Amino acid sequence: MPEPVTVAHRTEELTAGLDVPALTEFYQDLHRHPELSFQEQRTAARLAGRFKDAGYEVTEGVAGTGVVGVLANGDGPVVWLRADMDALPVQEATGLPYASTVPGVMHACGHDLHVTWLAGAAEALAAGRDAWSGTLVVVGQPAEENGGGAAAMVADGLHERFPRPDALFGQHVAPGPAGFYPHTTGLAMSASDDIDVVVHGVGGHGSRPESTVDPVVTAAHLVTRLQTVVSREVAAKESAVLTVGQLHAGIRNNVIPSEARLGLNLRTQDPRVRERILAAVRRIVEGECAAAGCPRPPEVTAGSRFPATVNDARLAGETAAAHRAVFGEHTVFDFGPAMGSEDFSLLAPEGVPYDYWFVTSTPAAVWEAAPGEDLAGKIDAVPSNHSPHFAPDLSVVLPGVRTLVSAALSRFLA
Repeated sequence: MPEPVTVAHRTEELTAGLDVPALTEFYQDLHRHPELSFQEQRTAARLAGRFKDAGYEVTEGVAGTGVVGVLANGDGPVVWLRADMDALPVQEATGLPYASTVPGVMHACGHDLHVTWLAGAAEALAAGRDAWSGTLVVVGQPAEENGGGAAAMVADGLHERFPRPDALFGQHVAPGPAGFYPHTTGLAMSASDDIDVVVHGVGGHGSRPESTVDPVVTAAHLVTRLQTVVSREVAAKESAVLTVGQLHAGIRNNVIPSEARLGLNLRTQDPRVRERILAAVRRIVEGECAAAGCPRPPEVTAGSRFPATVNDARLAGETAAAHRAVFGEHTVFDFGPAMGSEDFSLLAPEGVPYDYWFVTSTPAAVWEAAPGEDLAGKIDAVPSNHSPHFAPDLSVVLPGVRTLVSAALSRFLA
């Protein structure tokens, strides 16, 4: 009897004919032309064009700039593959020949690579549709960076307008020596909350501080006091990060302003810890403002929020096994939950399993030159996501396609 065809064999077969140089040029073009959240018109059009050329039924303009392609290929499961498309307000400093041509905007998080991987996987699976049966849905999502894209697509009928998935897959480029595919079963990424604070004071001349209530001094006390929330109100066995990322006040050196604004970001992995810290933030902000004699209470407003990403154990195990078979046993490992956040999980209808993994991408020369004695030390030393120096190695273009293809086939061939 002939041996059954494996996912690894089919993946190799379906991706062997990909035009990798052309796919690399596509990636470089996207990198040259980054677009911010909900402004991904050009990126979406280019992705939609590739879906159409591959034979997908394509819907554009979902939540403004989202793109969805559907390839019905007989009976079988419905699999969704997702890539986010937006860039960041970062001035690129890589010096690459294909660096951003848009001042102050850069694909510093690798979403251009995600789009490239999705385009390649969509084309490979369409060209090899005789090898599998089911329905493939490919999703180009806008605005992951500001936390609104996935929710906006759902609000625009994503779950009603397209075939309901049996499984949802996504991936993210990450620092680390190129050629590894970290998987985490269960909690993979943290929840994130943005919190905006306005401190109201009484403005006046810098020479007469006694006639004012200085919101800058109060804001400075808040920055310091908020650092004690995690260190003194969260147990050591629990994970949380509270960051004051913005502090804005005043326009002149000799003018005490009437208000100060702070922007906070909270990362948590346990809903109870999240609620405890949010309550502590409000208590501290209100207490410091009262102690300073502010003329009215502060404003504490919830901003964008990312849910925790919790991979389905069974699906994650199957995907990791497929990747081990494709890339080698040593290439897949569990790096544990990350403090980073994603809105990816919102794309999954209630009860639908999903899996989200990483693809490491640091060029070999950069990795070898980085200081550090171990993996964690070197990862801290190389350019990471959101850095103006973040530049994934071009060698990961094909592997990132193969991770998606093998994940999809692990369901279609099950």
